[in-house]
Amino acid sequence: MRIGVISTYPPIECGIASYTKYLVDALRPLGNEVYIVSPFGAEGKMVFPVFHFADSDLPEKIFHRMSKFTPDIVHIQHEYGLFGDRPGLNFLPLLYKFKIAKVPVIITLHSVYEDFSEEQKIILRGLLPAADGIIVHEEYQKEVILKRIGKYKNIFVIPHGVREINLIAQSKEKIGLCEEDKAVLLAGYFRPVKRFEQIVKIFPEIVKKEKKAILVIASKMRTHDFAEERKMFFQLIDESPVADRIKILRGQFPQETFDTILSAADVIPLPYSEGAQSGFMAQCLALGRPVVVSPDVRATRELVEKSNCGFVAQNDEEFIDSIVKILKDEELAKKLTENALNYVRKNLSWNLIAQKTTDAYQKLIPPLPTRSKVIHLP
Repeated sequence: MRIGVISTYPPIECGIASYTKYLVDALRPLGNEVYIVSPFGAEGKMVFPVFHFADSDLPEKIFHRMSKFTPDIVHIQHEYGLFGDRPGLNFLPLLYKFKIAKVPVIITLHSVYEDFSEEQKIILRGLLPAADGIIVHEEYQKEVILKRIGKYKNIFVIPHGVREINLIAQSKEKIGLCEEDKAVLLAGYFRPVKRFEQIVKIFPEIVKKEKKAILVIASKMRTHDFAEERKMFFQLIDESPVADRIKILRGQFPQETFDTILSAADVIPLPYSEGAQSGFMAQCLALGRPVVVSPDVRATRELVEKSNCGFVAQNDEEFIDSIVKILKDEELAKKLTENALNYVRKNLSWNLIAQKTTDAYQKLIPPLPTRSKVIHLP
């Protein structure tokens, strides 16, 4: 099968780029030929950078390049803002170009919340009729689309994939910690909705109950949108009575470095106030890191409940108790790790996700008008 993918792609730093790379790497061994049309900055095998996000002629550039590959199906990784000014209005003309050309299109919606803004409703009501298929990562996301946007066929629920990898040896030493340190990790791109400051505020109480606790912060900003909030966040760290137990890591954090940081963590709190699904949560699961999450993001809450890889904390007290419990009880931490890795292997490995995605493609590609046997060559 010849697949055209439209997405960001490494070394561009964003969750969609990482997702696409892992998916493509798992699709190719199944006998698929995959081409990626991307923004400038992407690199790799069969990767073709042809546009800037703000290009007014973005639909023409993408369609013109993708048409040269004569794909059996086009798979678009959708995130608001990736295709022109927010909320990505340039995305719609591109879809209809493929529709007129009779090229099947499937779209993965990476941001489906339990409710939609008026802008998002307008976009989705234009997007869904033009797509031959839609992929979402959670069953509730399918339900909320059908309830709040409209009735559509071919909505496939395919979870966010997770890597199967080993912990990095001597990871604590590599990031400047002592082996006996109990690392609480805040990581990922800084955004106010992640509520990192909540963990900084309660960390003195954690230290009171576990003297070896150390808070590791490995976060940076993708843009300068939240510069003032980030400044206040670091001021909060400086004013903490346990500032000497807080360690800040800086750098580009390529995947190998990021895996080392994650491997060093004994527990990872995710006190997020909103979100769809979390690519960072997938990183935690890949390395079997115990997590403590807020109940506010349904996808992460339900994933913790299904995999039994951590705890859901309703308030500060429950965050403190859950974090300390994991730090102090080595057998519990080991069990949570085993639960996470077993759940990934049985449900979320990229091999499984690639096969489910290929099955979805095959349901959307019209058969050739012949009764002769068709052989697909790599």
